[in-house]
Amino acid sequence: MLIKVITFLLAIVVASVVQAGSVVYMNGALGATQNAAVPTAISASGEKVILIDPKVHAWGAYNAKGKLVRWGIASAGASWCADIQKSCRTRVGDFRVYSAGNKHCSSSKYPIAQGGAPMPFCMYFSGGQAIHGANQVEMTNKSHGCVRLYRDDAKWLRYHFVDTPSKKNNFKGTKVIVRSY
Repeated sequence: MLIKVITFLLAIVVASVVQAGSVVYMNGALGATQNAAVPTAISASGEKVILIDPKVHAWGAYNAKGKLVRWGIASAGASWCADIQKSCRTRVGDFRVYSAGNKHCSSSKYPIAQGGAPMPFCMYFSGGQAIHGANQVEMTNKSHGCVRLYRDDAKWLRYHFVDTPSKKNNFKGTKVIVRSY
């Protein structure tokens, strides 16, 4: 595990250097597809896709041609949540974003008994599970089922990538694929 973390951190540092006259940014910013922890391409589906991979703690945004356009660190649901005494793993499978919020988005359920946990730039894709921003994202799965991204990455996804259901897209929000743990 330590080697995986070191390799991942090294990839981020390498991706932050100036190469061939163009700047590549850290934390999955646009253009930072070199040394990505997710595939640089997936099968072209004719639509945008967000891929979540809990095994490598990463996410990727793919254009309609299947090309990775941005990626970053992601923390999915925990194997066990002590406060509710059960697994909190993020549901695995294919989903669609059905609702999205702004920087004031928050949980109505967690913490238990009061709710209010910040979920900035939330994008709901499966029941109460959402992709959202967080001030701290760790290389471990520890949420109650949501997928946490760095706040800037969630903001980019929310406002520059994700489509919510509308007449324009036949009422199909952006596709979300959550890989198995």
